[in-house]
Formats: sequence, structure tokens, C-alpha cells
Amino acid sequence: MDWSGWAIFGPVATVLLTAAMVGAQLAGLTRLDIPLMLGTFFTGDPDRGRFIGFILHLISGQFFALFYGLAFAGLGRSEWWLGALFGVAHSAVAGAVLVPMLTTIHPRMATERAGPTTTTILEPPGLMALNYGWSTPLVAMAAHAGYGAILGVFLQAG
Repeated sequence: MDWSGWAIFGPVATVLLTAAMVGAQLAGLTRLDIPLMLGTFFTGDPDRGRFIGFILHLISGQFFALFYGLAFAGLGRSEWWLGALFGVAHSAVAGAVLVPMLTTIHPRMATERAGPTTTTILEPPGLMALNYGWSTPLVAMAAHAGYGAILGVFLQAG
């Protein structure tokens, strides 16, 4: 496992992933705001939530970079396309399983069944976060493919 590469390029890849997602949101390609979604677990203030969520996303990205690095080491190779493939798979699993399940535990997210209440500030994302725009899955997969490609290029397999 390339620990120094992980320590340096895990945060770099995560910041670029987050920047790509925020840029896509500002460009009107998606309404998905990952820092807001994560941060509002802890606060009802959207501005504080975005800051907290950014920190949480950075930590999560570093955690996932560990798994990418271990996978590269286990395969004995790390290449951009392999990392991009991991990123697409990562995004697909998150979009199909993890993100839709957030409604069951997120204190400020409406559910598909019950709808909004006075404490919800986020709409339910739905499968692949499609409730945040039809291009959301494509944006998320492209951003995560970039994240994986960066790790594939800069992490050493051996």
C-alpha cells in the first residue's frame, strides 16, 4: 500500500471530486449538494451544514481512497482507467443503495412515503439521486470516475 500517495492524493482527489460536483450544481446540471446533505445530519443551518459536510466529505474521501489503494495493491497495478472504473462502481453503489437509504436515518430529509415535515430541509434523493435532476447520476459517475482516475495515476500499486 502506497501510504504517502494515499496521504497526499486522497485529499487532492476528494477536493477535486467535491469541486466538480459543486461546479455541476452551479452550472445547473444537478441539485445534489453532497456537503449540504452530509452536514445537515448535524445542524439545521444550511451554511454551517455545507462547511461541516465538506469536512465530512473530505474525511470520507480519504477513507474511500484507502480502499482504492488497497485494491490497487491487491491487483498489483494502478492505472487511470482502473481507478475510473472503481469510481464509476463506487458512484453506482452509492447512488443505488446508500443515498436512497439516507431518508431512513437523516433527521432533516423528507421521505418518499411521508413527505416533508416542519423539520425537513432536504427532499428525498430517490434512486441514483434522480430527484435532484435527470443528469445527477451522470454527473456523479463522471466526478467519481475522475476521483478514481486521479488515484489510479498517483497511487503506486506495490
